[in-house]
Amino acid sequence: MPPNFLAKKTNLAVYLGSSVLLAWMTVSTFIFGPLVLLCGAMPFSVRYNIATTWVRLAIGAARVFCGVRYHVEGLENSQGIPAAIVLCKHQSAWETIALRLFLPPQTALLKESLVKIPVWGWALAKLKPIAIDRSNPRAALKALLKQGKACLAEGLWVVVFPEGTRTAPGETKKFNAGGALLAEKTGYPVIPIAHNAGHCWSRNSFLKYPGLITVKIGPPIATQGRKAADINQEAADWIHQAMAGLE
Repeated sequence: MPPNFLAKKTNLAVYLGSSVLLAWMTVSTFIFGPLVLLCGAMPFSVRYNIATTWVRLAIGAARVFCGVRYHVEGLENSQGIPAAIVLCKHQSAWETIALRLFLPPQTALLKESLVKIPVWGWALAKLKPIAIDRSNPRAALKALLKQGKACLAEGLWVVVFPEGTRTAPGETKKFNAGGALLAEKTGYPVIPIAHNAGHCWSRNSFLKYPGLITVKIGPPIATQGRKAADINQEAADWIHQAMAGLE
């Protein structure tokens, strides 16, 4: 395990901190969720900023209550780019919210069922997500290409977790090519991202362990005139190599 993690011990402090964080996130959702819904007729930037404020407070609460900190490397690789497609390692729920803190305004590919969750999901639906039905791969890909193209043209970055589901630290899954196909069709660059959030923010437990999450943002991958398979492989290779130094 990398030296930036404390010993992963489940003790009373971990249980108490995780419980307080869960309570805080539950209560805050019923404050910020309705705010986003009430601003449904206002410009998207208003709703986005409200959601980002919640994210900032949530990540701060994780630091205070659970000792979960983070550090980002390669921020310069995400600057000065009007729009891009992010292919990100998926280990936990942490990255699904934290990316908003250090990347430009964005949307994300996610399960359609999430936007049906009362309050939280309803508010999420107001943030221009690309919600897909995973049981219908053909329709899901069509939605990604259509909505993703529209979001990119609007200046929103499109975040895709190509593994499709959260993986345990040290585990890898085959990268789905949907995000790379969107890049092939639109010519927008791909930004690969690696991180080790799974060590602190477990995928199948509410427990949060103290430690430093390291996020690595890779250099933009050119996509114009290239096939999705090549784009996907280059992104996967970069992420796998970056993960080798994090796990």
